[in-house]
Amino acid sequence: MSTYLAGELGKPLLVEGPAGVGKTELAKAVAAACDAELVRLQCYEGLDEARALYEWNYKKQLLRIQAAPEDRDWDATHDDIFTEDFLLSRPLLTAIRRDGATVLLIDEVDKTDIEVEGLLLEVLSDFQVTIPELGTVTATRRPFVLLTSNATRELSEAVKRRCLYLHLDYPDSEREREIVESRVPGIDSRLAAQVVDVVGRLRDLDLKKSPSLAESVDWARTLLALGASGRKGADDATIKATLGVVLKHRSDLDKAVRELKLG
Repeated sequence: MSTYLAGELGKPLLVEGPAGVGKTELAKAVAAACDAELVRLQCYEGLDEARALYEWNYKKQLLRIQAAPEDRDWDATHDDIFTEDFLLSRPLLTAIRRDGATVLLIDEVDKTDIEVEGLLLEVLSDFQVTIPELGTVTATRRPFVLLTSNATRELSEAVKRRCLYLHLDYPDSEREREIVESRVPGIDSRLAAQVVDVVGRLRDLDLKKSPSLAESVDWARTLLALGASGRKGADDATIKATLGVVLKHRSDLDKAVRELKLG
């Protein structure tokens, strides 16, 4: 419902939840359903305006300055080098300038510094980007904007206020089993159920990183490739040997072996 309303109202959608529940896949699904181009801004610590919005091609500008006549005044040179020819468009500006259907994915926004959120506000509220040297670029066709967050930190109220909100959690066991069966051809429903059951028990533990939905699918593929079947299921030795598919920290592996009594 939230995804539909975001599209109808022309509002950005903030999707929050644990890592691996399908937040990024939701953006891909929207793009596929709408036959739209997916433009992705992958957020990380240290992301800045030059990587998110735009930057100037300084090397090309320098070459133009060096090639200019010696008697040319600076104002003319300045106007010459700050044009579209020297502009390097990054994901936010790229999405705003596109004429076709576009989904703008701002992925893992909680990994950025709080200052970066300020760069997003103009895009989220007015679907435009202001470039001091060129003016304001306004979207002729608004992109569908989807932000994802793993909730590792609180986002600013300014960002939240501009978005509709959707919380995604792990699917229930029945739904996860259906997903595993649909993504792993040839798997028996009983083996899929065993995978989902063990993954569910792992998620109930106090781990550094709980298994994601994608890792459930990978584990099911692994067990199937090793010959596990629904009739016998995966034995304790196989489960213990393959836990590294779903758990990526030594302390988590040790805790899982101990709590699941895998010897």
